[in-house]
Amino acid sequence: MSEYDFLIVGAGLYGATAARLATDKGYKCLVIDRRSHIAGNVYTEDVNGINVHKYGAHIFHTSNKEVWEFANKFADFNRYTNMVVANYKGELYSMPFNMYTFNKMWGVVTPAEAQAKLEEQRALGAVAEPKNLEEQAISLIGPDIYNKLVKGYTEKQWGRKATELPAFIIKRLPVRLTYNNNYFNDNYQGIPIGGYTKWIENMLEGIEVRLNTDYLEQRDTLDKLASKIIYTGMIDEYYNYSLGNLEYRSLRFETEEMPDVDDYQGNAVINYTDAETPYTRVIEHKHFEFSTCKGTVVTREYPADWKMGDEPYYPVNNDKNNELYAKYRELADSDSRVFFGGRLGKYKYNDMDDTIADAAEDFSKITC
Repeated sequence: MSEYDFLIVGAGLYGATAARLATDKGYKCLVIDRRSHIAGNVYTEDVNGINVHKYGAHIFHTSNKEVWEFANKFADFNRYTNMVVANYKGELYSMPFNMYTFNKMWGVVTPAEAQAKLEEQRALGAVAEPKNLEEQAISLIGPDIYNKLVKGYTEKQWGRKATELPAFIIKRLPVRLTYNNNYFNDNYQGIPIGGYTKWIENMLEGIEVRLNTDYLEQRDTLDKLASKIIYTGMIDEYYNYSLGNLEYRSLRFETEEMPDVDDYQGNAVINYTDAETPYTRVIEHKHFEFSTCKGTVVTREYPADWKMGDEPYYPVNNDKNNELYAKYRELADSDSRVFFGGRLGKYKYNDMDDTIADAAEDFSKITC
């Protein structure tokens, strides 16, 4: 008899959701994480009264009512609305592309004028079968917006020229012919009051959690503790890279405390879309929760090449990596004891609401 029904490797959002669902069904869970804290990449840390998003900005948004109701069991959410500003060499534009963007770019005022200008722009770069991201983007939005608001940001994000990136990365670019600055179209949106760490802590209430515990270093001992394993780490690392290494993109953060500045940029997130600025965005954390405390905390986010030992943030879902992942999935499917979940276990990037929905769907399959 095992001591636990489930060993859940990873105390991030997927692992915490799975642990909560399992516990509420009467299963006994042990959650472990190699980091010194819970909450994975949604971890927030109180710095002088400001909840700092330590691994980049996270805004919860969804149109899935069940997911929203689940999320609200563990925290009250504020009314934060994500309104991103793009900075191109000192010129400020609204994101996603809307009437404010088009007015600043071209001086148009009405939706009809904007539509006519967009059609004119698209005609300048129309390609029947785009061969790369640049051709795809210009065919969708035209050269003016592409060159100022897409090209530099995208090349920094992926670490290569847009002409070297596959077209499928940008399947569509959202265009709104309204004066609506809300980045998301979802029915529900907000930030958990008190920060994401408290939210995950409440989700894990009554569940045993062991931090600073590396599953791969203690696999033999930990495997004996539970009947089943839910693993949210890198699937290729779990199999000791036996079939090869999957590729990722990483991030580097520079956080600065500014005790004498009450408002640094006037917005939670500003994207820097020119190629010369080395970071992709600046986050001012106090704006996520409408904080009025003295001082501020700012984080600059730098995309980085990933190498072994770095935190893998984004899977590189090109054909080569997807084919390799499919081979690892075959290995995983042959083992009825271990289940892979999360962005690293499934080698795909999910928004937070999709992560919760994914964990719930997977759990129903695991226990059926």
